Amino acid sequence: MQGDKLKKIIFMIFIMLYTFSPMVYAASDSASSYSPENHFVTEKAKVVNIISDVSKEEYDTQGFQDLKQVVEIQILSGEYKGQNVTVENDLSNHAYYDIFLEKGDRITIAVEEAVSDYEMPNIYISGFERDRYELYITIIFIFLLIFIGGIKGIKAVFSLGLSISIILFLILPMILKGYSPILSSVFAAVIITTLTLFIIAGINIKSVSAIIGTAFGVIVAGILAYITGSLSNLTGLASHEANMLMYIPQDISFDYRGILFAGIIIGTLGAVMDIAMSIASSMHEIREIEPNISTKNLITAGINIGRDVMGTMTNTLILAYTGTSIPLMLIFIAYDYPLIEILNMDLIATEIIRSIAGSIGLVLAIPFTAMTCGIIINHSASIKRHERIRKLKEEYKDDLRDMYEKIKSEPSQSDYINDTPTDPESSEM
Repeated sequence: MQGDKLKKIIFMIFIMLYTFSPMVYAASDSASSYSPENHFVTEKAKVVNIISDVSKEEYDTQGFQDLKQVVEIQILSGEYKGQNVTVENDLSNHAYYDIFLEKGDRITIAVEEAVSDYEMPNIYISGFERDRYELYITIIFIFLLIFIGGIKGIKAVFSLGLSISIILFLILPMILKGYSPILSSVFAAVIITTLTLFIIAGINIKSVSAIIGTAFGVIVAGILAYITGSLSNLTGLASHEANMLMYIPQDISFDYRGILFAGIIIGTLGAVMDIAMSIASSMHEIREIEPNISTKNLITAGINIGRDVMGTMTNTLILAYTGTSIPLMLIFIAYDYPLIEILNMDLIATEIIRSIAGSIGLVLAIPFTAMTCGIIINHSASIKRHERIRKLKEEYKDDLRDMYEKIKSEPSQSDYINDTPTDPESSEM
């Protein structure tokens, strides 16, 4: 018993290390990032003193006048770790670009390579340190998963780590090497679904049914998005990030529309997997409680379960995509854009097709998963029943043969009738 407990602890530690290793490295003080193009190294630092500050009133009323803070920082990582340097923090009265510093702030800095070993390099403030807090909230999330979910929570953490690894080390490198984004995402989606469901639920009928239903829903969503996106002439360049791909140093000719559809496939995967597993698991429990249920009734029960989940899961997809567009919608309302112009924008059409195609894939996954699961479960039960009968026949074969021989050797009723003596008086009559 103690050995099993020890194995579980070791397994949990392995999962934590596996999942956190990239993040811990990024959040550590020794982590640094080097950019060969501009010879800058990104390091971490802390503001230890504000030498020259800018008041809130000056900042709000500066107009076109450039303001700057002069701060003393302590470098926390890299070659110059532990050294204190004075840097200027330029402010341009633009909330997106300005970094308004206070004493104690942890920041990231861009350190330019020094011309010689005898002078300090040029240092520029590039942003606030955020990975530390990303690590904290991730630890809380994983702790809650394990605390509430137990072994299932541990499996969920492990499957999440695998999914992230597949995206980072399989899909993205394949696309960068020139492979089709759509085929790469479909291939990765099948792997993610299979590993996730097998890890969480085990290798069994309900997992296989959920995998088939998920694959069907995701592929349908991808096909619909591809057809609709092609007919509506989506470019795949609606976002700023997609535009930046045109200027990466690898000089790769991307299929931008394919990247868009690949994102739809991966974005839909989680919701479709969730609903497929819910249906398959529920149908498996129904079959356990009512072994004699017909395939038709079992499928109907699965579809009814899917209908209850369908509304909330569809909302999940729609709201997830809508939530990222709130600033854009505020702009449309503020400037009173006409609806026809909004609906025909590449960015808006992309989001609408993305969310609706994913929702259609989710909805169609419900009956397909229910039918697949109902057929597989009852077919498997029929095979098990026939196998059980065959084993019983084999087990009692000798007893049945002896019983048959015994019955065969006993005199029949006709023999008793023929052997009955005849009454003389009745014969005379």
